[in-house]
Amino acid sequence: MRAAGKGRFAGKADPTAAKFSRSVHFDQRLAKHDLEGSRAHATMLGRVGVLTRSEVSAIVRGLDRMEREIAAGKFRWKDSLEDVHMNLEAALTEKVPAGAKLHTGRSRNDQVATDLRLWIREQIAGDLEAIRNLQKALLQLGEKHQEVILPGYTHLQRGQPVTLAHHFLAYVEMLERDHGRLVDAAKRADVMPLGSGALAGSTLRLNREIPRKLLKFGQLSRNSMDAVSDRDFLVEYLGAVALTGVHLSRLAEDLILFSSAEFAFVKFGEGFTTGSSLMPQKRNPDMAELVRGKSGRLIGHLVSLLTVLKGLPLTYNRDLQEDKECVFDAADTIRSSLEVMARAVASLEVDAGACLYAVSSPELLATDVADALVRAGLPFRKAHQVVGAAVRHAEGAGTRIDRLSRQVWESLASGMGRVVEEVLAGSPVTRLKRALHARSSVVGAPSLSGVQKELKQWKKRVQ
Repeated sequence: MRAAGKGRFAGKADPTAAKFSRSVHFDQRLAKHDLEGSRAHATMLGRVGVLTRSEVSAIVRGLDRMEREIAAGKFRWKDSLEDVHMNLEAALTEKVPAGAKLHTGRSRNDQVATDLRLWIREQIAGDLEAIRNLQKALLQLGEKHQEVILPGYTHLQRGQPVTLAHHFLAYVEMLERDHGRLVDAAKRADVMPLGSGALAGSTLRLNREIPRKLLKFGQLSRNSMDAVSDRDFLVEYLGAVALTGVHLSRLAEDLILFSSAEFAFVKFGEGFTTGSSLMPQKRNPDMAELVRGKSGRLIGHLVSLLTVLKGLPLTYNRDLQEDKECVFDAADTIRSSLEVMARAVASLEVDAGACLYAVSSPELLATDVADALVRAGLPFRKAHQVVGAAVRHAEGAGTRIDRLSRQVWESLASGMGRVVEEVLAGSPVTRLKRALHARSSVVGAPSLSGVQKELKQWKKRVQ
């Protein structure tokens, strides 16, 4: 901040430069945390004798009053005061003369670093809750449709039968890793830089333990130069939410595909679709498409902050003002994406018949046939070759592998016709359930009993 005729500068900043460097329009969202840090700092100054007891009381009352004004939308932000810190300090000093002493022993450098750490802890707590809500929505859908069977895909080609619940549990697992990364990022942010000053602490006898305890930080920063220039905790947050965004994008893509007429496995509730300005029959999965698109913003914000930091010398540089807009936008983006996806998933209607139709082709049990041949004594590569040859033979004859005669199978693998028939016998539902049951002994496989157990365990965990 520069004041005409006072301090180091004789004149005002160039208007273009002042406008260019202004940040109050976006960093005012740190006001709550700035006030919280200021209350703790004032209390500490009082205990070490820099402020009198009455001065501390007056300052804290003034800060409390300003917080109420901000919450009510009555606080007047001034662009001329550049940032959130100077706005709040000026407003306090105007009403409380002792407010001019509040900045004793601190700099905007350690002040903003503290504000950001307070803010990110609160933000992450809300993000963790939003992740849990999406996990709950996926689990509820899986529990409701736990016996629905559909194809599992590789290369977007039908591979093997799985349950719909098993498919959604894959995303519950992804989201749990996202949850863990955010918890880890919060641990790294739980370090208080306040008291580091501009870069070299203070000659005053400050007691940093007092504000640490008041602000509930786990530990104090141990190097004042690192404390004011460190933004690793923001990079970690952006990395965590960028990967969360990628997972949401993958979920959105699956649901977009599954809700298309070509798949028709699921249908979004009307509240999460839009129409076409030209084609009256359309119901477009726009919310899922937006979530898929917004993942690009999250990745971009991570790259942006890494690029800002990569060439900075110690300690604070004004480049660090660029950390806030990308982090704030990423925070808003990931929270809204998680919230809308949770509600969109809860709105889904599942067409069990369409899923069964897609998974009924006996070719999806080709691997099961190969496994049966292995159990009967064939080496796996030989079994793989036999089943592949049977699929090719069926295609050439315009039929399916379950309709090939025992003689055909015997010609491909002597004595194995009965083994194959045991796998492919019965109706599509019968053989699919048999195939899933055969996976019961394998942890993590999509057996009906195994998936039911996983649903119960996850339901307890996310509560």
